[in-house]
Formats: sequence, C-alpha cells, structure tokens
Amino acid sequence: MVTATFRFYEELNDFLAPERRRREFACPCSESATTKHMIEALGVPHTEVELVLVNGESANFDRLLKEGDRVAIFPRFEMLDITPLLCVRAQPLRVTRFVADAHLGGLAHLLRMAGFDTLYDNNFQDSEIEAIVARDERILLTRDRELLKRRSITRGCYIRALRSTQQLYEIFDRLDLARSARPFTLCLTCNAPLRAVAKAEVLTRLPPAVRDRFDHFSTCNVCQRVFWEGSHWRRMRVLLDGIMPLS
Repeated sequence: MVTATFRFYEELNDFLAPERRRREFACPCSESATTKHMIEALGVPHTEVELVLVNGESANFDRLLKEGDRVAIFPRFEMLDITPLLCVRAQPLRVTRFVADAHLGGLAHLLRMAGFDTLYDNNFQDSEIEAIVARDERILLTRDRELLKRRSITRGCYIRALRSTQQLYEIFDRLDLARSARPFTLCLTCNAPLRAVAKAEVLTRLPPAVRDRFDHFSTCNVCQRVFWEGSHWRRMRVLLDGIMPLS
C-alpha cells in the first residue's frame, strides 16, 4: 500500500463524503492504483474531471500513484482554455452533441428547443447509451453516477438539478452553451433539422385557428410536424431569454 493526498475542487466536492469536501485528505491506495481508479473509488465519475495535477504536474488517468503523491483534481474549465495543461484526454470536452438517459426526457426536449442535437429514447438501455457515446462522441447527460464511471464513457455530465428547467440552466452554465445555441432549429420530437415552409404547402395540415392567425411556419421532413410561433413558442422564448442574449 501507498498513501497519497487528494484535493478536489469546485463542484467535484458534491460527490465526496462530507468530511472530505474542500480540504486535503490522505488516502491509502494499492500499489497498482491509478489516478482514475482512486478518483472513482472516492466517488467522483471520471467524466466530471478535466484536469489532474500530481505533484503540480498534469497527469493522465493511467498515472500510477506513488507514496507521498499530492493529487489535485479539477472540473471542466469552460471559460478558460487549459489545453496547454491538459493531459487526461486529447482535447477538452467541448463537443455539444448529447445523449440523455431515460430519466431526462424533459431536459432532452429543452435542449432540442435550444438547437442542440440531443438523442433520447426512454427505452434506451445503459449498454445502448454507452455504445452511442463511443460511436458518435456525444456527451452523456445522466443522474446515474455508476453509468458515468464506465471506462468507455469519456464524455459525460452528472445532472444535479431535479426539474428540467433547472437542468437546462445547469447545463448552459457548466458547458457555456449560450454562445452556440440555435433556438427553434430542431424538431422537438425527432431531433431532425427544421426548414422554413410556405403557408400554402402546409395549409391543409393546420388547425383553422392557426390558419387564420399565423403566416410563418417550419416543418420537419422526418415526422412531418408543422411548427409556428404560438403560445408554446412564446413560453419557450421567455425561458431562453433568461439564459442567453436575444438573437
């Protein structure tokens, strides 16, 4: 056995036992323990980690720990380019395509509304989600810590909020999404791009009240749904205006 000293920063402390939060603490480690093994043994999914410093130097997840090592673990730095220090993975986690687990349907809907490609199916099994993350290089959104600890999942966010609106605010803040949002460009049902369409082309698919009141429409080529700027659109616009500049 060897003993190393650990210090977790910012929101990573939420995963720790209360007595270990926001302070250094010593922890025994097996002689074969890596930084990734110990980070997750202490309760923190590796997908939440952007930077690991061992004795002041950037280290990857496979670094074997030695007697007396001092390990500092940091979350994502979306407002600061840390590429020169980065060693745990080749590039920072800034790909903004998502897959949401079965418990985050409301969040998936809101992310699509904001223009972010988000896969969701409430029948997804964990193995399917794991394969999607690896195949498409998507960011996994989940409240399942154990799913985030799977070795093949290198992109992921643990969602702390319980309500979908607060979850959207959380993700926008943590991943600095406001600058890349493209509201109302994706179908809320099937995640496909929307296209503007002439009123005459969809006239027979519109309710009489909508036909009389609105002139601008978009449609999805996959599910054929038609969208207009009605009361639902206005509510969603108000929500988005609270977290991003008006376009």
